[in-house]
Amino acid sequence: MDLDERISLIARNVEEMVTAEELKALLESNPSPRGYIGFEPSGKVHLGWLICAQKIRDLAEAGVQMTVFWADWHAYINDKLGGDLEDIRTCARYMEDCFEALGVPRDKVQYRYASEVLEGMDYWEQVIKVAKVTSLSRVKRAMTIMGRSEDEAELDSSKMLYPILQATDIFSMDVDIAYAGLDQRRAHMLARDAAEKLGWKKPIAIHTPLLPGLKGGNRMDPASCKMSKSDPDSGISIHDTEEDIRRKLKKAFCPTEAEEADNNPVLLLCQYLVFDRLGHLQVDRPEKFGGSMRIEDMDQLLEVYTSGKLHPSDLKAAVAEALIQILAPVRDYFQKKPENLDRMVEVLRKLGRC
Repeated sequence: MDLDERISLIARNVEEMVTAEELKALLESNPSPRGYIGFEPSGKVHLGWLICAQKIRDLAEAGVQMTVFWADWHAYINDKLGGDLEDIRTCARYMEDCFEALGVPRDKVQYRYASEVLEGMDYWEQVIKVAKVTSLSRVKRAMTIMGRSEDEAELDSSKMLYPILQATDIFSMDVDIAYAGLDQRRAHMLARDAAEKLGWKKPIAIHTPLLPGLKGGNRMDPASCKMSKSDPDSGISIHDTEEDIRRKLKKAFCPTEAEEADNNPVLLLCQYLVFDRLGHLQVDRPEKFGGSMRIEDMDQLLEVYTSGKLHPSDLKAAVAEALIQILAPVRDYFQKKPENLDRMVEVLRKLGRC
């Protein structure tokens, strides 16, 4: 794979890259750079993880040594899963299975826990140095990466550590490329700013888009985009039954106006999942409603949908069937290896979330 092909693969379906010039220079000088993505183990995996799984595969295929970082102590700070570290680590083991079920080969990534990295004194020296060059107001603004408001630091001061720890994770693992969803942008920018002030290696930041909940929302605004655990119909779990997927898609927000395409969750599922995974969208409908059609790409879909040639109900039905097909390997995987999923269900049941 030549340089242009590697760059194209890494940039595929990326919302933002900071910066493309730095990525090119990195790949020219280093055939095997280090990359990472961090996750708080906090519950069942939803459909947005397919975007992450695909990008991890893209990065690994492009020669990046990828680490999936289980932020167990970060999840503890953020009060996830009742603040029980063992339950948080149970969730991480389940999430490893999810990535494998979604097509991420175990031999292509390294899985690490924050509790391993935080053990050394070198890490905490870096924490202090990052904190020394980062203002308190910058840290509070970055708390949105936790799904928290600035004011919540007034109730629990440990939350002020979170953005500093996330930046330090990057430095402690000597990361060249920091990858995450767009909601983690502030943490990456904080790390780049600290690196510049400290004279450390500045991580390249790559951000993929967020899928809005099925009830709509601005995907550029993590707060409105987020799928709600209190409203299961706002999102699709990778474990949902075929009937659940059809039912949820049938009720999904799906405006026909072209100017709403960027906030239409059904169209975005096509753009970032269906075409990426299947290469086309198959619409099956009676001849009296236009007959079946095979849609090859997003441009064709937007043309037929916004012109009224494809009804929202037909689009939603087609996307439901496409997602059922995409998630079939996940169902097969967990039928054969249910142990970690079963343990995760027990954790959620104990917390009253199942």
